[in-house]
Amino acid sequence: MALKSLKKKRRIQVVAVIAVALIAATGLIGYAMRDGINLFRSPSQVLEDPPSATETFRIGGLVLEGSIENGADGAVRFVVTDGGAEVPVVFAGILPDLFEEGQGMVGTGRYINGVFQASEILAKHDEAYMPKEVVDALKEQGVYQGQE
Repeated sequence: MALKSLKKKRRIQVVAVIAVALIAATGLIGYAMRDGINLFRSPSQVLEDPPSATETFRIGGLVLEGSIENGADGAVRFVVTDGGAEVPVVFAGILPDLFEEGQGMVGTGRYINGVFQASEILAKHDEAYMPKEVVDALKEQGVYQGQE
């Protein structure tokens, strides 16, 4: 009789240890990924509900015609729009070869003092491609006229 209760006790201890290990592993994975998850926002969403200056997120839309300016400090300034709102962007880096006015782009960075400070800029890779998030944001604003 004592042997059966000892086995039962040992089994409960093993299950408890496994449960604690799973909870700890899940917590560590979540903690490690907290900065790796970048939410996508359209310019309209950014202006409606501005994120904090510490939040890294992705913004996408069309590069506004006539808005690209190369600064003396090496930074590139332009405006991204979804047809409903416009957000100024500053990027200090090398732009993709396919980056141009009137084309889709997605940038990663932070919104600080009314300007999106981009750490990375991605541009379309051919004339037919536009990131899904950008298409969805443009459709929401009634601006997108691409193929379905």
